[in-house]
Amino acid sequence: MTNEYQQINEALIKIYNGILWVEEKELCKSTFSDLTIKDLHAVDAISMYDHQTVSQVAKKLHLTPGTMTAMTDRLIKKGYVERKRDKADRRIIRLYLTNKGRVLYRAHRAFHNMMVKSFLKGMDAEELSIVNKAIHNLEDFLNEHA
Repeated sequence: MTNEYQQINEALIKIYNGILWVEEKELCKSTFSDLTIKDLHAVDAISMYDHQTVSQVAKKLHLTPGTMTAMTDRLIKKGYVERKRDKADRRIIRLYLTNKGRVLYRAHRAFHNMMVKSFLKGMDAEELSIVNKAIHNLEDFLNEHA
């Protein structure tokens, strides 16, 4: 292994752990301190727009439907999520964010936007293209091993 390879590997590990640590620290300081990081990411996966089923969100998060159902129940009790029957097919139950859930969703997205802006600050078009290619390579690897 080259020194550069080891540095990149260590940096990716630090970045992954750092993002989780900062998210958890900010979550504890916020009005959303009643949530865990997993709850936060579930709210993000539920999204404001898609109105997915428990199974669809579970698949996104690589959770079992049973685990996602239990998490959904907790998020409903805490006031972040609600279940609603599909208007076209009443057998299907979809997840919706409440007002409180939408505020959390927007705050989490704003945090990620600030993080990405900081990450890309000062890069020219060629550098952005290289970073984009590397991110897609990593995403492909993760998808292959999911």
